[in-house]
Amino acid sequence: MRKEPDPAVLYPDVAELGSLAAALQAMAADQGLSLSMVASASDPLRHATAPSVVPHREALFVSAWVFERRWRICGSANNGILIEGVTDDLNDVPALVHGWAEGATLQEIDQAADFDLLTGRFEVPDGNSADVIAAQWQYTLKDAQQSDWPEYQALIEAAYAEPKLCKLYPYTSHWALSFSATPYPFTPSFVSIEASRGGGYTIREWSNGPALTRVPTPAEAISIAVNRLPADLGPNDRPTHP
Repeated sequence: MRKEPDPAVLYPDVAELGSLAAALQAMAADQGLSLSMVASASDPLRHATAPSVVPHREALFVSAWVFERRWRICGSANNGILIEGVTDDLNDVPALVHGWAEGATLQEIDQAADFDLLTGRFEVPDGNSADVIAAQWQYTLKDAQQSDWPEYQALIEAAYAEPKLCKLYPYTSHWALSFSATPYPFTPSFVSIEASRGGGYTIREWSNGPALTRVPTPAEAISIAVNRLPADLGPNDRPTHP
């Protein structure tokens, strides 16, 4: 088993200041910024959080990698992870933390980053279900485009192109796509579609349930999903986000 290095050895500059929170605050000051950071009690050299003035945003997490010198930034809100990325330069981080904490838009935060940061979800401050569903679709589409799995991407894009399904909340488990009328709690599953590398789609009633049938194309899989759609299943709200 690979031995975990001492964080003080991997991050001596952070250890010199006592915590990742203190290191970020010092870097922020050098950049003309002020940060309110909270050090992790259990692992102060590798973990820190920053609260936001925006009520629907959760505290931003900054975490150092264990085996190599890198940092992960993750910011969630009431509808899931909105920003997430990895950098090997800690100097990149203070501006992102400051933007999140002070209520900058996601686009403004992204413009301050030198690496991919947006997850695809947009903010839904009022928690409107239809907007949460629309934001989740944007996340799911981006995730599929980055998956390096053409069959899976084709499935997600075909599902989104179907008007009766794109109004439902998409969720995945082990790369199987399912749908719910509401974000939380999920309504009972009526279909789960699993893409296979190299071609083919397996239809189940729920993820990891017994296979009902297998079809060669995403169009056929989506047609089966639509035919299985309960007549009374569907959200009442319409999305307000453009």
